[in-house]
Amino acid sequence: MRSRLLLWAALAAFAIDQISKYLVVHVMRVADQPGGIDVVPPLLVFKYGENRGINFGLFQGNSEAARWILIGISVAICVGVLVWLGRAAHSGLMLFCGGLLIGGALANVVDRVLYGFVLDFLNMSCCGINNPFVFNLADVFIFAGAIGLVLFDGKKAS
Repeated sequence: MRSRLLLWAALAAFAIDQISKYLVVHVMRVADQPGGIDVVPPLLVFKYGENRGINFGLFQGNSEAARWILIGISVAICVGVLVWLGRAAHSGLMLFCGGLLIGGALANVVDRVLYGFVLDFLNMSCCGINNPFVFNLADVFIFAGAIGLVLFDGKKAS
């Protein structure tokens, strides 16, 4: 029963990310808007980005080998998290966080398989600082899930 929470969290994170990318990239056509689409400027702007590396554009690689290595690493991390969470009784919060991480990672894997890169569209700036980086909701889910797994580790299920 408890594993359903992990599954539903992963499916929700995956679906929310993929639907948001479809709407912003393909329906709103953010790539055709040179300055992006102001949502709550400058705090939130939709700007098109293609990430061939990992977060914040690190380890950019245009080769097919780099693409498939990143896909392999992402899938291996998902399997590792599943195995780790499956070895002992963990709290529902841990399972939820694991689901967010797995769903976000697999959403970015789908992008790499379909497009050869991860679609990014979120840009946030504040307080006179112009942030040049873009990200997506999968990145948010991966980050939140990883932080949650660290913060809530050790809290066993009753």
